[in-house]
Amino acid sequence: MYDPSHLRTFLSVAQTLSFTQAARRLGVRQSTVSQHVRRLEGATGRQLFTRDTHSVELTEDGEAMLGFARRILEVHEQATAFFTGPRLRGRLRFGASEDFVLTRLPEILEGFRHDHPEVELELTVELSGILHERLAAGKLDLVLAKRRAEDPRGELVWRDRLVWIGAERLRLDPDRPVPLIVYPPPGITRALALEALQRQGRAWRVACTSGSLNGLIAAARAGLGVMAHSRGLVPPGLVRVPMGRSGLPELGAVDFVLLHGRHRPAAQSAADALATAILTGGLPRPEGTPPAVVAGGPWPASGRTGRPAPAKSGSGPRGGRPG
Repeated sequence: MYDPSHLRTFLSVAQTLSFTQAARRLGVRQSTVSQHVRRLEGATGRQLFTRDTHSVELTEDGEAMLGFARRILEVHEQATAFFTGPRLRGRLRFGASEDFVLTRLPEILEGFRHDHPEVELELTVELSGILHERLAAGKLDLVLAKRRAEDPRGELVWRDRLVWIGAERLRLDPDRPVPLIVYPPPGITRALALEALQRQGRAWRVACTSGSLNGLIAAARAGLGVMAHSRGLVPPGLVRVPMGRSGLPELGAVDFVLLHGRHRPAAQSAADALATAILTGGLPRPEGTPPAVVAGGPWPASGRTGRPAPAKSGSGPRGGRPG
């Protein structure tokens, strides 16, 4: 009933919230993307997107179709691989940033291992900046990580706005430095948060540093401060901090991308298969994620762990040096 090519187009638009970006990802014209979406809306009898000249958003029916489209395409890809695809073998070194602990990535990796049992998958969980460095050094074959919105590298998986989040009971004093919960350098969200505060001339201090998302979430739930985080991945137990009342600046957008290594051609087929699974499966919408998923840690032993570091002093324009 639903054409797989139309579903793939729908997923690309839903993940990028852009007909232009979806066309670029799929290698087709924007008019083709619009046509596929119209035909899928015709087949469902429902409007899947609200769109104007400035924005694209999923409707309630579009949100429902997102789950159906993923499942239909996953089964379609599995059937195609079973009947026509060669069995993949070899070693695949895959890096994912800490952000994806709260997404469907663990399920996607489980499905990939089931579909390709002869691929030796090695997972590295690190900060996005470190993953970019390891990929460039030839130490990884495929990376799923953040990039700045203006960075052209990588294949766009998903674009989202950054927001300030913290404990519901947290109240910020506009006359005191902003208490920050951040990844260590070279964390991308850390850099974007500090740049935004410095542009505003707002003082800040580092209340917690952790290389682990679990550590940052624990500190935020304890009310130690605020953290910059993807709007679509707000962890359970934390809420968006209203910028008007707190005086916090806008943070802008961040992209989540796939980047391929070029040093090991033998890993290319496995990397392409995993990239396809990630693009098909999608990643965001952790709204219903139970806290146990975060606490238990869905990553294999190769994933990183960490705990909050003690607060250290520092500030922006009012003195001290950045942490």
